[in-house]
This record gives sequence, structure tokens and C-alpha cells, in this order.
Amino acid sequence: MSTNEIKSDDNSYKATQVKLDRLSKALDDKAVELEALRRRMKDNAKRAQDTAQAIEHADLDPRFVELTSAVSTALGGAAVHLQRLTEDAATGAAHSRMLQRSHAQSYGQLDEVRSGRPEKTPKPGFFAE
Repeated sequence: MSTNEIKSDDNSYKATQVKLDRLSKALDDKAVELEALRRRMKDNAKRAQDTAQAIEHADLDPRFVELTSAVSTALGGAAVHLQRLTEDAATGAAHSRMLQRSHAQSYGQLDEVRSGRPEKTPKPGFFAE
């Protein structure tokens, strides 16, 4: 079974391993994207603050200084929240990898045995009374 053939409702050992791997990679990718966005927001916040100072030095209406400064503050605050979100995505990826290893330790050998024999395996609960 290739990774492109995994169905969302397939909970076999191999499918679960593929899903956990995909989740880890997706979270890693998002953490990188979020960090790049955070850096751009932080840079834009600095530029907005510099612009507010330039407006103030040009003796323009103080209202424009306040508005531009407010934009700088909002961008800076958003950058802080993006930092937290980036950290959460990275933590989620690490936990997903840890879960994948734990799943492999718990069920990997069982999957090897089940996959290596020609006979079908009974459905869960078959032996339960």
C-alpha cells in the first residue's frame, strides 16, 4: 500500500504510521511558515513605528502618528501570538513523532507477525465471549 492509497478511515498499523508521519511533517511545515510570517510581521511593526516617528517629525496631524503607532502595536502583538502558535505547532509535531514511535513499539512486532503469515487474522473481539 503506497502512502497515496491511505484512506482516512483506514486504521491499520501501516496506515496509522503514515498518518502520524504526515501529521508531523505538516506541523513542521506550518511551524516554518508561521515563523516566516512572524518575522515579516515584526519587521512591518518596526517599519510602521519608524513611519509614525517620521510623520511626527514632519509635524503632520498627531492623529496620523497615533493611528500608525497603533498599527505598529497591533502587528507587534500579532507577532507575539504567532510565536506562541509556532511553538505549539513544533510541540505538536514532536508529540506526533513521539506517538508514532510509541505506536511502533506497541504494535510494530504484531504487525510483522500478522503481515508475514498467509492466514487471515480474526476480527477484533472474535475470541471475546
